[in-house]
Amino acid sequence: MKKLLLIFCVAILLSGCNSTKRNERLLSQGNYEQAIDLAVKKLQRDKTSGKNDDRILILEDAFNKAKGEDLRRINALQNQGNSNSAKELFYTYQNMEYIQRQIRPLLPLRINSEGRNAQFNLKDYSSEIAKAKKDLIVYLYNEANIYMQRQTIKDYRTAYNVYCEIDELQFNYKNVSQLKEDARYYGTNYVFVNLNNRSGQLIPQRLERELLDFNTYGLDEFWTQYHANRDTGIEYNYGISLNFQEIAISPERINDQTERRSKRIKDGWEYVLDRNGNVKKDSLGNDIKIDKYITINASVTYTEQTKSAFVGGQVVYRDLISRRDLNNYPLSTEFIFENTFARFRGDERALTPEDRKFIRNSFIPFPPNEQMVYDAGENIKIRFKEILNNNSI
Repeated sequence: MKKLLLIFCVAILLSGCNSTKRNERLLSQGNYEQAIDLAVKKLQRDKTSGKNDDRILILEDAFNKAKGEDLRRINALQNQGNSNSAKELFYTYQNMEYIQRQIRPLLPLRINSEGRNAQFNLKDYSSEIAKAKKDLIVYLYNEANIYMQRQTIKDYRTAYNVYCEIDELQFNYKNVSQLKEDARYYGTNYVFVNLNNRSGQLIPQRLERELLDFNTYGLDEFWTQYHANRDTGIEYNYGISLNFQEIAISPERINDQTERRSKRIKDGWEYVLDRNGNVKKDSLGNDIKIDKYITINASVTYTEQTKSAFVGGQVVYRDLISRRDLNNYPLSTEFIFENTFARFRGDERALTPEDRKFIRNSFIPFPPNEQMVYDAGENIKIRFKEILNNNSI
């Protein structure tokens, strides 16, 4: 037990030494913020330990060096007088305040080996952060407006993202909510989707509605909207045509096939007779009996009902602005209605397990042509969804 306790204590000591060496390495490499994070995490566990002197000294040194670097960078940005520096200024001040918030709850930190408290010159940066934030919002607002003035889809989308950044900094700033809606509207690709039936066969209206109901496709398209009904107030960038070119429905077919079954089964017993027609006896004087077998027969007629529907076409992507086709994708499927049942004549005991299964089935009325096309359309919907997902505009 004492040996295990010793090993445990040594492991804890080595762990502490390793973290201190890692802190020293981070500090020497100029990774001041990482050194601060590591030291703070260790001190949060037990800041009163007498073994923390080295860690506290590292924290003190890293804080002062990180602060010095940040202040020099802030001074350089302010001397530039460039509005582009607004974002870096704001986030630099925020980061300085974040570091102070990490350290503040730990204070005071006593360095026992030097008989003093660690010195952290903490400052209230709230006014600097407020000013930098105000300048950043103005800068972002002007930047977004520049993108809006360029009037390209790409720039509208960039402007939208900038307006979202402004919203995160200050909600309801000026007219940003409306401008963001405008940027979203103008940055969106509007796609008009139509269905063309060139097959010479009727397509069920329910299938048409479901094919053009884009809410059922689960499309994650923030910058693309699909419309099945044309809005005269929108200039559509792209068009998608779902063209049905062939719909073929086979005749209703019924095929019969008769098979014979024969089986030898036990059917009671009979006495064993001797040459004189008397019942034979065993050694104990009992009558001798043997099993009696007979052969039974049955005929099974299998009936197979089949009917099929083939639907073929293509999906065409078109640039409505330049009036040219961009791509097309084949789209086809076949739906087959099948039903098999059986009837028998003769002795049921001659039937196989497979026969018995199909005897439980019965004739089913053939689906009408409209239902066949609709059922084939279920696979068309799946394929159409795949095309839309794999070929985003």
